Amino acid sequence: MTISLSNLKPASGAKKKIKRIGRGNASGHGTTATRGTKGQRARSGGRAGLRTMGMRRMIMALPKIGGFRSKYAKANVVTLKFLASKAPAGAVNPKILRKLGIVEISRGGIKILDFVDFKLEKKYDVSGCEVSTGVRAKIEAAGGTVR
Repeated sequence: MTISLSNLKPASGAKKKIKRIGRGNASGHGTTATRGTKGQRARSGGRAGLRTMGMRRMIMALPKIGGFRSKYAKANVVTLKFLASKAPAGAVNPKILRKLGIVEISRGGIKILDFVDFKLEKKYDVSGCEVSTGVRAKIEAAGGTVR
């Protein structure tokens, strides 16, 4: 048999029969129209309200994260002991600390702190850095200055 426009038809299984809902009980999809019995999903517009439920579950599953993230950069903390081990005696400012590789960026400022009992023996002239009161006392006791 030759193929022509009059005898063309789709392959078997290529076209699926559409499920017609709510067309009487004889169709097999009457009465409840495949929606089950009662409940939110059985009602008209019942699916629209369920969209937020999935989102709600996702939100409820995430932990509450308190606090806030400050828009201001934090100061780079340098300990006095670390400074004494890396920097030679003399002037100390953000530019020199960057050059020595002690700090990478000085955007939030630099603060010199002292966490351990440490006796400073080098004389430092600190400028452009924040300094704790304990560190200030130790630098001045060693003969240095803080500006």
